[in-house]
Amino acid sequence: MREDFPAPAQCVQRKQGRTADGDDHARRCLDATRDRGAPAAVSVRRARYVPRALAACLLVVAAGCGAPAATAPPVPSAPAAPGHWHRVFADDFGGSRLDAAKWATCYDWNRGGCTNSTNHELQWYLPGQVAVGGGKLTLTAQRRTTKGTDGHTYPWTSGMVSTGRDSWNARPRATFTYGYFAAAVRIPSQGGMLPAFWLMPASRRTPPELDVAEGLGSTSTVRMTTHWKGPDGTEQSAAGRYGPVDFPAGYHVFALDWEPASLTWYVDGTPRFRVTAAPRIPRVPMEVLLTLAVGYPSPPPRGVDSAEMSVGWVGVWQH
Repeated sequence: MREDFPAPAQCVQRKQGRTADGDDHARRCLDATRDRGAPAAVSVRRARYVPRALAACLLVVAAGCGAPAATAPPVPSAPAAPGHWHRVFADDFGGSRLDAAKWATCYDWNRGGCTNSTNHELQWYLPGQVAVGGGKLTLTAQRRTTKGTDGHTYPWTSGMVSTGRDSWNARPRATFTYGYFAAAVRIPSQGGMLPAFWLMPASRRTPPELDVAEGLGSTSTVRMTTHWKGPDGTEQSAAGRYGPVDFPAGYHVFALDWEPASLTWYVDGTPRFRVTAAPRIPRVPMEVLLTLAVGYPSPPPRGVDSAEMSVGWVGVWQH
């Protein structure tokens, strides 16, 4: 179901572009949030309004909102969490290599490459399509015939990261039950791509599934979805959509506040979709994924041979 929300209060005036004092600016924003009187003890159920302030602060440092179209948008920085939220996972991709202690480059069920065959996707994920440099994570899709370890041949190869396992019997790197999940993402401009920031169960059995943001069949609209198993055992879903926005023009902060009694999705600091029906809210540990799939729901148009999805940072906060 959809609900309308008031716009979140802005902690400070938004900056245009990245500035040298960007980190101090974010901290002042976060300090102001604390000073407005967060409760001394915040339970998971009572903290619904804290993520809204956090989302506004995250948006302030998501630079590039006013950057000229001819220049590449700067990569935003991830601030600390205000009040009684504690950051339990973070990566700002500040080095030159992917942190293997935090990320796998495939789904849990295959280390030598993988795909999501249930979606009839066209790509075979490979570690070589994942790169870290310049303060960002880059997932690259390329039209290149690739033979998968499953015996099938795929017309595309692409990249993904997950906090899951390297192999079926290994332990996940990180799982989370409830929390505030956020990432600064720039989706590709090419059609036929499915960039996604999402959560899947550590059990590897879906549903449930939480899609924080998907560019499903559009570069100007994002979809926010919860999937669950109905009484008859079939998969059901509820989705919200937000757009039109020129998402490929710059980074945008996509976030989800997953509470025991609610799910609230944010785009650039503003709540855009909410679910409160109990059967639709997962209650199991989940892994975090960032993926660039190809060909679902439709293949790339002729002339599109590559695409990139960039991620400036990822963070998870809990009470």
